[in-house]
This record gives sequence, structure tokens and C-alpha cells, in this order.
Amino acid sequence: MRSRRPLLLACVLLATAGCGAAPMDANTAMTLPATEPAAQAMVPAESRVDFGREFRFPDGVTVLVSTPRTFQPSETAYPRCARAVAFEVNLLNEGKQPYRLSGFSASATVSGEPAKQVVDSAQGFTGIVDAAKDIEPGRNVRLNFAFAMPADPVELKMSVRTGPESLASALYTGQA
Repeated sequence: MRSRRPLLLACVLLATAGCGAAPMDANTAMTLPATEPAAQAMVPAESRVDFGREFRFPDGVTVLVSTPRTFQPSETAYPRCARAVAFEVNLLNEGKQPYRLSGFSASATVSGEPAKQVVDSAQGFTGIVDAAKDIEPGRNVRLNFAFAMPADPVELKMSVRTGPESLASALYTGQA
């Protein structure tokens, strides 16, 4: 007859693994103690933010994404589309070190599908032009982004990160 001790031990470990965990909902970002960097690397934190609100990242950069503004792209815009939405993104470095602008990224989804970024230099939508620029502590930079939209209003989500290795992201949500 086999011993049931290994099976019993496995059941006890599984049953106690979630003990002490706080309930989470869609708006809760998971954080782990700083003493467990390996565990933090496995769990990205995403925070939902309304357009027009600020979000402060752990690296000290505060991001504010304006409410979406609908516009008609010019004839020289790429990709060609009949309607787009524009955002002003303000980055404020409240950290102690210079922040390299090339680490910043913004992407959008429309009704769950990736949205194409619109480059329309005639209207000032050029994305990140000075990517090699550093934002010194206490300073800010404003960027303009635009994304192609369908003709009718849709659910829009814009995700921003302050670096490629950043585990934190802010997900701005709304209608456009």
C-alpha cells in the first residue's frame, strides 16, 4: 500500500497557498513587497485611469493623458483615415534621476482591436520626436498623439508605459 503522505502534503500546500490574499477586482493593481524582486517580475501591474487624470509610475514619472479630441486628419496624414482622436500627453519627472524619453510608449485599442497611430505633421501629430532627450527632475514634456478611429463612437483604451522593462502600465479608458 502506498503512503498518502505526499498527496496530503500537496493538498495542504494548495489549500494554504491563497491564504491571506486580499480580494481583487479589475481596478486593483497587484503589488508585492520590495524584498521579492523575482516575484514582482512575474506579475505586471496595470492601473485603470480615466482620461484627463494623472497617474504616477513607480519610477517617479507622472503621466496625464488628456480627454480624446476628435478631428479630421489632413490630406498628408498617414495612415489615411476619415476620423481620428488626438491626445496631449504630459510627462512630469518627479523622480531623482533624468528620465529618458525613449522609454515612453503609448498604444491604443478600439473595441478591443489595436488602433493605428496617425502621423499628421500638418496638425502637429508627430509622436515622439526627441526620443533621445532626457527629462530632468522637476521638468515636464508634452507630446501629441493621434489614433485612427472608425466613423461611429467606440470604446477606446490607451495604454502607457514609462519603460520597456516597466512592470507598471496605466490604462486610460473612455469613449471616442
